[in-house]
Amino acid sequence: MNDMTPVKATSPKDWETDQEVRWCPGCGDYAILKAVQRTMPELGSTPENTVFISGIGCSSRFPYYMETYGFHTIHGRAPAVATGVKLANPDLDVWIITGDGDALSIGGNHTMHLLRRNLDCQIMLFNNEIYGLTKGQYSPTSRVGTTSPSTPYGSVDRPATPCAFALGSGARFVARGFDVSKNLPEVLKAAHAHRGAAFIEIFQNCIVYNKDVFEDFAAPKGAEDHQLWLHNGEPMIFAKGTKGIALDAEALNLKVVDVVDGDWQSAGVIVHDVTNRSVAHMLVEMPFGEFPMALGVLYDDPRPTFNDAVIAQNASASVGKTADLGKLLAKGQTWTVADGHPEV
Repeated sequence: MNDMTPVKATSPKDWETDQEVRWCPGCGDYAILKAVQRTMPELGSTPENTVFISGIGCSSRFPYYMETYGFHTIHGRAPAVATGVKLANPDLDVWIITGDGDALSIGGNHTMHLLRRNLDCQIMLFNNEIYGLTKGQYSPTSRVGTTSPSTPYGSVDRPATPCAFALGSGARFVARGFDVSKNLPEVLKAAHAHRGAAFIEIFQNCIVYNKDVFEDFAAPKGAEDHQLWLHNGEPMIFAKGTKGIALDAEALNLKVVDVVDGDWQSAGVIVHDVTNRSVAHMLVEMPFGEFPMALGVLYDDPRPTFNDAVIAQNASASVGKTADLGKLLAKGQTWTVADGHPEV
């Protein structure tokens, strides 16, 4: 997140480049690009203080189309480059653009370490459950049975769940959206407001190699009943308020319940608490079909960032004074550097 006061107000046009957008006609990436360009002025960001960093894949062309600083790096290594950028210039607002293959296959270890370190940045993972750039091979998130050039008889791999991966890696902010959703800008704003590594999985339609794989819950119209949009402090209800999510106390998992006449309390529907990590794990593991798709901010519980710790440690060392960073971080305290000394 960037805390600097913007020099000037911007409009979506200020975030558009003169580059020809080269994605397949109908690709969900277009909608995500427009959502980001519309959102940036509302964040109070400025192009000269923003950088987009990507790896390899269809999604990774993104920096070409944002009128900001940008790096189109190498396969899976965007987190490493982003870490260097943030440490070199902590005032920059750093966004990572990646895909399910880029982030969870060759880049899985880099993504994991960036999340556990808690670098202050936003990670947008475009999940189309396929390798689009290299002509439709199955990816780490492809479903069992997916037929592709690399799995002509159907994939037998169990797919990775990006949000479960993020939580397991120690992420302190995890959210979901989809390409054509009108709610996506609000998810991006919440991620930007979080100080630390903010992980957003965005379901994205690959019109050529995996068309409409998310249609059951992400269609522009008619899929609303299968979406559970989460809002902190509000009950987990969906299907126009006729159904909700409750806790099965005996099985220690979630269940779908009917809500009669809007009385969600009597139905046992739980209220969303973004700081509840256990429930966040349950939400990302809900099997779609029996359950709705959980969308919005699933988890948001900040802790001190990696870049702040590195800067404070360097400042401390430069004046010959060693700070007990372990104790500070263990307490979950936020702290800054003033006059060369870490201050709680």
